[in-house]
Amino acid sequence: MKRSLSRRNVLSSAILAATATAVPQTLFAAEESAMEEVAVVGSRIQRNAEFETATPIQVMDREALEKAGYTNLQQMFEKNPAAGNGTFSTRGNNQDSTANGAAAVSLRGMGADATLVLVNGKRVAISAFAESITTNFVDINTIPIAAVERVEVLKDGASAIYGSDAVAGVVNLVLRKDFEGTEIAVDYGGADGYDEQSVSAVWGINSDDANLTVIFDHHTNSTLASVERNGLDTADQSFRGGMDFRSSRGYPGRFIVDGETTIDPNCPDGNAFGQTCVYDYGPWTLLTPESERTGVLMLGHAQLTDNLEFFSELAVQHNTSIAQGAPTPLDEDAGLTVPINHPNNPFAGATSIGVGRYRTVDAGARQWDIETDNLRGVFGLRGSIADWDWEASVQRSRSESTQSGDRSQGWVRTDFLQEEIDAGRYNPFGGVQNPQSVIDAITTSLVRQGKSELRSVDFTINGELFDTSNGAIAMAAGLEHREEKASDIPDDQFQRGLIFGTESVSASASRDISSAFVEFAIPLPANLDLTLAGRFDDYSDFGSTTNPMANLLWTASEQLSLRASWGTGFRAPSLAQIGLGPSEESLFFTDTYGCAINDAYCASTDYNIVFSGNPDLEAEESESFNIGAVIKPVDNMQLSVDLWSITQEGKIDEVPFGYLYSEFCNDQNSTVCVRSTPLPGESLGSLQSINSGFINIGEQTVSGIDLSMVYSALTVAGGDLGLRLDYSYLTEFERVELDSSGESFLKRDLAGEYEYPEHRWAASADWTRDTFAFTVGLNYIGEFEDTPDIDFDGTLDYDTNRSRIVDSFMTLNLQARYTGFENMVLSLGADNALDEEPPFAIGDGDSDLYGYVSSQHDPRGRFVYGKMTYSF
Repeated sequence: MKRSLSRRNVLSSAILAATATAVPQTLFAAEESAMEEVAVVGSRIQRNAEFETATPIQVMDREALEKAGYTNLQQMFEKNPAAGNGTFSTRGNNQDSTANGAAAVSLRGMGADATLVLVNGKRVAISAFAESITTNFVDINTIPIAAVERVEVLKDGASAIYGSDAVAGVVNLVLRKDFEGTEIAVDYGGADGYDEQSVSAVWGINSDDANLTVIFDHHTNSTLASVERNGLDTADQSFRGGMDFRSSRGYPGRFIVDGETTIDPNCPDGNAFGQTCVYDYGPWTLLTPESERTGVLMLGHAQLTDNLEFFSELAVQHNTSIAQGAPTPLDEDAGLTVPINHPNNPFAGATSIGVGRYRTVDAGARQWDIETDNLRGVFGLRGSIADWDWEASVQRSRSESTQSGDRSQGWVRTDFLQEEIDAGRYNPFGGVQNPQSVIDAITTSLVRQGKSELRSVDFTINGELFDTSNGAIAMAAGLEHREEKASDIPDDQFQRGLIFGTESVSASASRDISSAFVEFAIPLPANLDLTLAGRFDDYSDFGSTTNPMANLLWTASEQLSLRASWGTGFRAPSLAQIGLGPSEESLFFTDTYGCAINDAYCASTDYNIVFSGNPDLEAEESESFNIGAVIKPVDNMQLSVDLWSITQEGKIDEVPFGYLYSEFCNDQNSTVCVRSTPLPGESLGSLQSINSGFINIGEQTVSGIDLSMVYSALTVAGGDLGLRLDYSYLTEFERVELDSSGESFLKRDLAGEYEYPEHRWAASADWTRDTFAFTVGLNYIGEFEDTPDIDFDGTLDYDTNRSRIVDSFMTLNLQARYTGFENMVLSLGADNALDEEPPFAIGDGDSDLYGYVSSQHDPRGRFVYGKMTYSF
């Protein structure tokens, strides 16, 4: 089934290496290979391996992965200059949105749901739990690094080829296959107070017409607590010039005594703010919760006849992890009261006592045990008929997660707590430790279950239509049908309002999608190659969409090629956005309306924002273009430069918080802004929550410049030296959104603002001599402004106020390798070898409360690792 596709004056494989930019801190290993036909991400047409493409593609092969010393794909993408804000891992997640240990990639900073992730060119099931309530994503950590042959990254919109979600680009994880023999790898690494270890094995057997490859992977990491990193273990960052984000849910707390907000008389002086006793929940947080994952992949194929082959992929993985949050916070909305005859009542003469803001610290931290099981099976046939290649396959992919907490893990039920207070057995005053028997009586067990499923069937065909004087016109076409389902079911104790202070998510939705696409590769005179593509998608829930794409490549000479691409794209509303039930997240801000009534409401406090889905959401639409060049100025040097832009319309966003607050929160009777009953003589009660949702309201334009340089085959100190630089400059991230009045739109540019550094780059040098090799890498994340909400009133104001600057962050990475032992490779390395601390940041009052920006900077510190790989 191998054919030779005509091609005039193509660039060499080394130039392709420059176009296929490797992921940072590693060198792309360009190797001579047979003229084999391959389909690289971004096209369905098989072409010669040295065929240049008109779209910017990054490739990281197996050798580069091993040089980098990565233990998972998350680490690789976090250091990729093309992957911006939205590339996240849940290692620092102490809430309840996504299971810890999961990770996602976001190209161009446009969000994980705008980047399509494929495995061997096919979709896989999304994570069972959404991130930040509605961000559905593919967990890249479900694919073990030992199973990856190469990573392909298309940095261009590709909905015309792949459909929804390919707005900012596509990541294709190509798995190892046709392996023969056995390979065992063991690695161990650690930082101060933290360690991780992995064991993997690859086994394969070949026959004349078949292969079976089996890959086993086991990875564990320990917990890294915030108390193990100086300065990151407190919500009060005022000693560093930051904010005091300690919670108004205190221990001791505050009470409503005869209609007056009254602080607990035993509140320490340093915690008393007016009538509020604040609490520092920072020491309870985990920077990296412990996790363990075990997986097995089996890939096989067998030649049934000369023109027919059977292939299969089967993947099973089991993950466990934990999450932890500070002890249960309670507020007025819990409706708790204390009998005036309570034996520990400190308010003599009181006629009524209500619990205002309080935290059950004596019950301990709220903890989740999380288990996730992933299953994926692909079975198909491929063959050729009259020089046309075809492939048909069926797939079922599933991800199931369960979060559970028992009575020993701090889950307090308000009705049980009220019973113990009424009986005089639980003492809510003075911040005392209640007896364990009482703690057992007020706690409960919880279970949350999530599940996502993908079922699909597809058929593709590609080949040459006819020859022209300029070469053969090739075509690829295909049909696909898939069914997607997702559900997230919280414990009914959440639904009944018996559990407080914990973010909860509820969702259920399904859809069917039918698609058809066609792609043409057309050689033109003057060394021009034109690619045209189009795709039609029909969704059962929101309708249909058609998206075209056009790419043009001009091979001017062996030293220069120019390329341009244009296309439209779309992102369907996520299943979570459509099927979301009442779900909560928290946000720190100051209730300015309430503060004007009662100074007890003046402290910046974490309030609950309650979201519900919108079944009337439309798909987001996008348009992208890229103009670039690949240059070989001298022997052994390749340069590539690309100017790119993506515009997204109808972007699905939360209803602007500033609008909701200014419009509804000065009204005691509002159903949007929920307040407790006002105290006597006051017009507004204590703010409890704000109801919100999602609408097609946003628009954004993102543009930038990518630069890559590779210089290889230098001779230094008797060895071979290779150099590489990858640089990404964010020139614009313009967002149009509704202003706080809800009556007009405003335009904001996020480039250089919080979480959006303008400059990212990575440089590396790899030196090899005989049996020794040494790699040095530098990773740089540029500076950006701090505090998008400078006064923390809940309304973003980064466009009108200039904040302090969060410093740039650069880390040094080192690795040494020795291959002198037969069939064995030994590696020793260090990430962040100089032990750089993440730069200080005041934060955003939401996810970043501890003095650093968790989405950009890793607090782990110096991580030293060793690895042994043995083959036989």
